[in-house]
Amino acid sequence: MTQRNVIIGYSGSGKSTLAQTLGEKYHCEVLHLDCVHWLPGWQERDHTEQNAMISNFLDTHESWVIDGNYRATCYERRMNEATQIIFLDFPRHICLYRAIKRYISYRGKSRESMTEGCMEKIDLEFLWWILHKGRDQKHKKRYQYVCEKYAKKTVVLKNPRAVKKFLA
Repeated sequence: MTQRNVIIGYSGSGKSTLAQTLGEKYHCEVLHLDCVHWLPGWQERDHTEQNAMISNFLDTHESWVIDGNYRATCYERRMNEATQIIFLDFPRHICLYRAIKRYISYRGKSRESMTEGCMEKIDLEFLWWILHKGRDQKHKKRYQYVCEKYAKKTVVLKNPRAVKKFLA
């Protein structure tokens, strides 16, 4: 059975962790968009190259899991081709806790879902993103748009307990 899962949601909500779990469960390839977006040293990759990489992945895999938001890179194609869209709509305090925990676990290293050479970091800009900027009206409307346009194939999970129940 073909599985094509897109996981979107707030920073620190566990998109990459869920992607890995679903990839193992469904025996399919996982694409972490952070690995596509970032070059070593936290340099942004050219958008044309990002789109080519994602298009190639979609063209060469029947079943897949893709985690990440990145609206500038094949966004509508990913949403259209997905058999399921999972939106992790976690509260700020959970996302903040998880981001800090991730930083402590990976400090001085690159995590598996990130480009090698992008050492885990946490700074005021990222904290502001988690708590405010990444949750402004513009971002909320984008998630709402996906949930409405693709309502029949979208699952909204609001906390870690809901993820566990979903996986069971």
